[in-house]
Amino acid sequence: MLSPRQLFLLNTAQTSSSPRLLEIDRAEGMYLYDYAGKSYMDLVSGFAVSNTGHRHPKVIQAIKDQADKYLHLTVYGEYIQAPQIKFASKLVSVLPNTLSSIYFVNSGAEATEGAMKLAKRYTGRAEIIACKNSYHGSTHGALSVMGNEHYKQAYRPLLPGIQFIEFNNLIDLSMISTDTAAVIMETIQGEAGVIVPDTNYMQCLRKRCDETNTLLILDEIQSGFGRTGKLFAFEHFDIKPDILLLAKGMGGGMPIGAFISSNEIMSVLKENPILGHITTFGGHPVSCAAGLANLEVILDENLIDDVNRKESLFRKHLQHPEIKEIRGRGLMLSIQLTSFEQVEKVSKRCVENGIIIDWFLHCDTAMRIAPPLIITDNEIKMACKTIIEAIEFYQSH
Repeated sequence: MLSPRQLFLLNTAQTSSSPRLLEIDRAEGMYLYDYAGKSYMDLVSGFAVSNTGHRHPKVIQAIKDQADKYLHLTVYGEYIQAPQIKFASKLVSVLPNTLSSIYFVNSGAEATEGAMKLAKRYTGRAEIIACKNSYHGSTHGALSVMGNEHYKQAYRPLLPGIQFIEFNNLIDLSMISTDTAAVIMETIQGEAGVIVPDTNYMQCLRKRCDETNTLLILDEIQSGFGRTGKLFAFEHFDIKPDILLLAKGMGGGMPIGAFISSNEIMSVLKENPILGHITTFGGHPVSCAAGLANLEVILDENLIDDVNRKESLFRKHLQHPEIKEIRGRGLMLSIQLTSFEQVEKVSKRCVENGIIIDWFLHCDTAMRIAPPLIITDNEIKMACKTIIEAIEFYQSH
C-alpha cells in the first residue's frame, strides 16, 4: 500500500519540486501537530490566514452551527442568506461609509478579478496601473497585474493596457492619467518582502487618483484583519480606497474573499450586462459564518491592541549580525538576510526545531514572520531564540 506521502506526490498537482512534506494530523491555536505528536509553531499563519489562530473555538462553533442549518443553496446574490447579511453588516460597520457594498467571493485572486472588472465597467476606461514587485493572485487577470516578469513570461499574452510604477516613488504617480481606470496596489507590499510606504506617498497617490477620477484599489488580502496593528492597513495612512480587496485572514481558516466599494460604484454590475460578475460559491454560508465569528473575536478580544507591542518584542529579540534589516508593520514582518541559500537552510533548520517560517515570492533573501495575533510573549521569545540558533547553525556548517 502506498503511503500518504507517496499518494500526495502521485495524485495531487505539485507547485514546486521541493514541497515541505509536513504531514499534519491536527492544529490548535499557534501550533500544528504531526502524526508523531511533534508540534510546530506556525510563524506564518498559513500565509496570513489564521490571524485568530488555528481552529479558534468560536469560529469552529459558528461553522458547526451553520452546518446544522444549510450549506450551499444557489449562486451568489439570488437568495437572502443570514450568514452573508450578518457578516456584511458587521464589516460595513467597521469600514468607512464609502465602503458600503460587499461582494463576497472565494479568494483573494477572485477579489482582484472582480475589482478590475468593476473599475473598467464604472470608469469606461481600459488602462490599469499596478506596482513592480506586486502580487495580487495567480489567475490570468491577477497575473497580468503581478509586478514580476519571471512568474509571468510563460503565460503571455496577458491582459493588455497594464502599466507598472515603482512602489513608494512619487515621480511615477504622474503616469496616472485620465486614461487610467484604476491603480491597484497592496497597501503594504507583501511578497516584495514587506515594504511599507511613506504616508506622504499614499496621500499623494490618493490625491492623484482624485485629480484624474481614477479608482484606487487597495489590496489588503495579506495586511487586513489586524495584522499590521490596525484593522486595515490603510488606516495607518489616513486615506480611503475606492475599492478594497480582502481574503486570507478574513475567514478564520475558511476560504472567502471580497471586493468592497460604494453602492454607486458596485451598482454597475447589475446591468448592461446583468450578472456583471458571477460566482457560484462566493459568500458560502459556512465561510460567512466563520468570517463573522473571526471578526468578532478580533474585535471582542482586543487582539489588535497588543500587535505593536508584540512587533517590538520580535525586533528586540531578533538581534544578530546576519540580520541586515527587519521590515514591516505590526505582525507583518520580514527578516532580511544575505542569500536565498541562507534563507532556505535557516528556514529548514527552524522547521526541524518546530518553528514554521518561510520566504517571499519576490524577495527570496528574506524570511516571513506573520504569526497568529494570539502569539504570547513567551512564544515570541522562543521563536526568536530558534531563529537565531538556526542562523548560527548555518554559519557553523
